[in-house]
Amino acid sequence: MTKRDARDTGRNTPRDAARDTEELLAGSFEANRPRLLRVAYTMTGSLVEAEDCVQEAWLRLRRIDDPGTVRDLTAWLTTTVSRLALDALSSARARREQYVGTWLPEPLVADDSHDPADRVTLDESVSMALLVVLERLSPAERTAFVLHDVFSVPFPEIAEVVGRSPAAVRQLASRARRQVEDGRPRTPATEAEQRELVDAFTAACQDGDLPGLIALLDPDVVLRGDGGGKVATLQHIEREATRVAPMIVAQAGTAGPLDIRPVEVNGTPGLAVRGADGQLSVMSFTVDAGRISAIDIMRNPDKLAMVPDLD
Repeated sequence: MTKRDARDTGRNTPRDAARDTEELLAGSFEANRPRLLRVAYTMTGSLVEAEDCVQEAWLRLRRIDDPGTVRDLTAWLTTTVSRLALDALSSARARREQYVGTWLPEPLVADDSHDPADRVTLDESVSMALLVVLERLSPAERTAFVLHDVFSVPFPEIAEVVGRSPAAVRQLASRARRQVEDGRPRTPATEAEQRELVDAFTAACQDGDLPGLIALLDPDVVLRGDGGGKVATLQHIEREATRVAPMIVAQAGTAGPLDIRPVEVNGTPGLAVRGADGQLSVMSFTVDAGRISAIDIMRNPDKLAMVPDLD
């Protein structure tokens, strides 16, 4: 019987059935893709590694002889991506310990003309402030916290990912939760409040207003820079407003004309700054109790490759 005959009799050939199964599987995977990217990105702090994990999960799914045997596809994909992300995070820890300067997560940047949610849905789970705090955790603690507290994955399923008992995973999540709470802002700002502070920060830098800038900063503000050894930036973390503010004003005054754009960095107001030399910097701000408590400056060009063209 020819393929045309099969169509005429209303029956599918084995090839048609296989194609239908493939399309159904692909559709189900794409429906899960945004969540899977969030899981992998929150676990690794790298969009590149997150996309690699999600792509590998798809390849593994396709290699299953009978995908119909997977009872809960979402759970299977979440577990698979989480395992891959845990492996990626564990291997990355050694590289980050040898990293030149301070390692910061890869930022997700968008402005009014670019949709920030085309690949990763932005909310508190991927805020730069949280990702920086998560770097303090062990890979197992980070996995337990992210999967349980952020994505509501049950402890027995997380146990399969980290290779420990559900009781041990519960303890991992509890320890991680305490560290995260210690590092989070006590009185976080609304988006409008943060935008107002970022605008005032921009004006103070452009005007060289040192007293005005100091007034915007928490006395114990933290300044971090990530150049990856490829561009000039801070080699060590700086602290205290009276030290940080003069450094920022001096840098703004010697960098030549700056193109400063308000953008969203991981879902919160930040800045994209292009210097006279064309070098791009992305600035993320953490606000607590009405003042800027942390400034993270990403300059490593490898981590800014996904930043949309803001020119």
